[in-house]
Amino acid sequence: MADISLRGSTRAALPGAREVAPADPTERFEVSVIVRRRAAEAMHSRAAALASGDRSQRWLSREEFAQLHGAAEADFAAVRAFAGENGLVVVQEHAARRTLILSGTVAQFSAAFSVQLHHVEHAGGTYRGRTGDIRLPAELAAVVEAVLGLDNRPQAKPHFRLRPPASAVAAVSYSPTQVAALYGFPAGAGAGECVALIELGGGFRPADLTTYFTGLKVGSPKVIAVSVDHATNTPTGDGNGPDGEVMLDIEVVGSIAPQASVAVYFAPNTDAGFLDAITTAIHDTINKPSVISISWGGPESSWTSQAMTAMDSAFQAAATLGLTVCVASGDSGSSDGVTGGADHVDFPASSSFALACGGTSLQAGATAITSETVWNDGSSGGASGGGVSTFFTLPSWQQGLSVRGTTGQFALAMRGVPDVAGDADPETGYDVRVDGADTVIGGTSAVAPLWAALIARINGITGKPAGFINALLYQNAGALRDITAGGNGDFEAAPGWDACTGLGSPNGPPLERLL
Repeated sequence: MADISLRGSTRAALPGAREVAPADPTERFEVSVIVRRRAAEAMHSRAAALASGDRSQRWLSREEFAQLHGAAEADFAAVRAFAGENGLVVVQEHAARRTLILSGTVAQFSAAFSVQLHHVEHAGGTYRGRTGDIRLPAELAAVVEAVLGLDNRPQAKPHFRLRPPASAVAAVSYSPTQVAALYGFPAGAGAGECVALIELGGGFRPADLTTYFTGLKVGSPKVIAVSVDHATNTPTGDGNGPDGEVMLDIEVVGSIAPQASVAVYFAPNTDAGFLDAITTAIHDTINKPSVISISWGGPESSWTSQAMTAMDSAFQAAATLGLTVCVASGDSGSSDGVTGGADHVDFPASSSFALACGGTSLQAGATAITSETVWNDGSSGGASGGGVSTFFTLPSWQQGLSVRGTTGQFALAMRGVPDVAGDADPETGYDVRVDGADTVIGGTSAVAPLWAALIARINGITGKPAGFINALLYQNAGALRDITAGGNGDFEAAPGWDACTGLGSPNGPPLERLL
């Protein structure tokens, strides 16, 4: 009998949602169970050293990591026994990811974890939902760190914005290669590198990619679709939907780093799917990505603590492997789209082991930038996401910073978002091709792959991964273009780091020298 609440598992209903009926007891689905890692303190110490800027730390190979810090067989055996006692089937297990995927019915999962699952309606559709805590047998309390997937509500949104049909007269657009040139990206094409893209819906059409890359004369970048939790490359045909995100990500990375392979990890848009995609990419021993780009997220308040902790732990693992994780900071300014007037930051950008990517509005002449300010279009609510986390503590590399708000300046006490920025304004957006049509897209969704492509270029030049670079950037802020004009709602740009554009946008030559 489950008798102990799983720490951090408390779920609340989505605002405005209502339970329509109990979930069908015969419905089958899968749940991801995350167990503790071996030698966790040693891994945290290694990750903390990297976070402090200690570049002498040796990155682990994926094989070494699995052996040192993967799941212990005894812990997997305990979960297998629990599953068997409750009629659940283990359909997949991965020691490095510390993940067992269990299959069962609503009735079996409800009994095993002492939850009540309901059919829930909300403004965006329906989902299988739960509220309250997950409960576990006492003997598993120290073993299991997260149970994800019982509730399959949509967990994240893509952070891209299409240019409105009635654009401003001064609107301009750029190809990704033009943006890279304006920022002075180093020469190179990412040869030998792999960039991972995390996608929670939609898909790409190879014919569109061929047309797009041929038009830019960058060759034919290798794009690989990877299925996670049964999700596949499934274009919807709607450029306003997730296809816009998928195509934007591929086209930005593929055009700037055309000799890198692009591995696209498709997963369901749930907390389980999101985490499984990330851990699959991190521990992928076939494609071996050195950079991960994530353009999906949601307000910290929409996540369970167990899910945020599990994903942050995955990013720590990425740091010890020498991977750089670039994450869009959101497109709804200081509120992150949450009503009520309070400030919110987007997760997973708020993880201290992510390079959080905010947005600017970029104006340029033929060969040089003429102005760059915080992206905030005001009229449609689109603005660079940023602010102060309420969940993640202040990282060492942000010690001593302050935040300029519309009501004054105060010391930064928790993790500040974003770290860096780049062109994100749809009115100064990116020329892309989606579902057979050419269009212009902006949003911080474009900035994460922009930075990922930059890192891939640098990795290709140096022959080694840049790895976790946050501390290095904060110690060498002059290697970025400081953005000092504009605001994202309750926060304003300022010299040095700010909660709108972080340390600033890329400045290619000094960044190349630094990394």
